[in-house]
Amino acid sequence: MYKIIISLIIVLFFTTSFYKFENTKQNSIQKNLPNNFKRLIETESDKASNTAEELFSAISFANFNSLRPEVFYKAFLGFENLKKAGKLDQDSHLFTICDFSLSSTEKRLWVIDLNEKKIVFNSLVAHGKNTGEEFATNFSNTESSLQSSMGFFITETTYNGANGYSLKLIGMDEGFNDAALQRAIVMHGADYVSEEFIKNQKRLGRSWGCPAVPRALAEPIINTIKGKNCLFIYYPDSSYLSGSQWLKKQKSI
Repeated sequence: MYKIIISLIIVLFFTTSFYKFENTKQNSIQKNLPNNFKRLIETESDKASNTAEELFSAISFANFNSLRPEVFYKAFLGFENLKKAGKLDQDSHLFTICDFSLSSTEKRLWVIDLNEKKIVFNSLVAHGKNTGEEFATNFSNTESSLQSSMGFFITETTYNGANGYSLKLIGMDEGFNDAALQRAIVMHGADYVSEEFIKNQKRLGRSWGCPAVPRALAEPIINTIKGKNCLFIYYPDSSYLSGSQWLKKQKSI
């Protein structure tokens, strides 16, 4: 009986020692992983963040105005969530970012091809007349406000209207831009979106709420992004950043 007890104690000792060794070994592996690999094993949203980081690093901004990485990451997160929700096709690879926290004298619109990892267009873009002077400060989802709306949009069809060749936009953020279609918030060209206007007025001209682009670039930009692609108008508004369903890191569709 005594020998049996001794044998059981020995077996138990080696079994627990092996478990502790394996556990310690695993913890050591985790601890020594580079930070980007640590994030990969945590959550699905971290995988998306890592993908965004890799894409952003691969895009060359030589000869273009630089896009801030935090704006790109937010745009990419919303872009991925829109695809998960079926609002964008799974093979969608173009998105447009307007950073309205920047001066209107800067080229603050980027059209990015994620497959090619390149900037297709980098352009001036106007904000609404009642959104601000040189800088955008006030946003609205209300008709006749003459203000821009922030958030994610899906590009739709084109038409020729009072402002020439134009692109319809569907606002995807409830309460922030979902009245865009009724408000006729579209992308179009305008003569007041030009370096000459900036030289004379020390700011860009302003629209009635539309993201207006230079007249010469309107048709090529619109033809590139029309037909169910993503457009993101960014502004660091805390209520929007915390309230947009498309910026939830662990969005469940």
